[in-house]
Amino acid sequence: MKQTLFQEKYPVFTLELGKDETTGTSVDAIIDYLKARIAEHPAAVYIGVFDHYAHTKSLPGGEIAPELLDAKNLIFCFGTKLPNPGVLAVRPRSIGIAELADKFIITFMEAPMPHANQAMETWVTALKNK
Repeated sequence: MKQTLFQEKYPVFTLELGKDETTGTSVDAIIDYLKARIAEHPAAVYIGVFDHYAHTKSLPGGEIAPELLDAKNLIFCFGTKLPNPGVLAVRPRSIGIAELADKFIITFMEAPMPHANQAMETWVTALKNK
């Protein structure tokens, strides 16, 4: 897993996972795995799945990189505290799962809560299970 600054301002964690490195066979299978991790976590709550690929494909001017076969966001929240309205700007959390011919690319933005980052990193790196 590597951490980079996307567009020079967003701290993003990325895991490129070869299809031969995981038992996850599709974006939906990876989402199911991650949903189970969210359900097990004492403070996390599942919100939904956004099918970014289908949405973009449905737009008149929608553009999708030709190498992308599928792309969805798993949306959830850790929200253990609500100390002020500003925290709403950085919630909920999202993990993006993109499928290419030979690999999955899994991304999430760094959270302001260290335990949230640790949980997401643990969940995502556990997908490398072969």
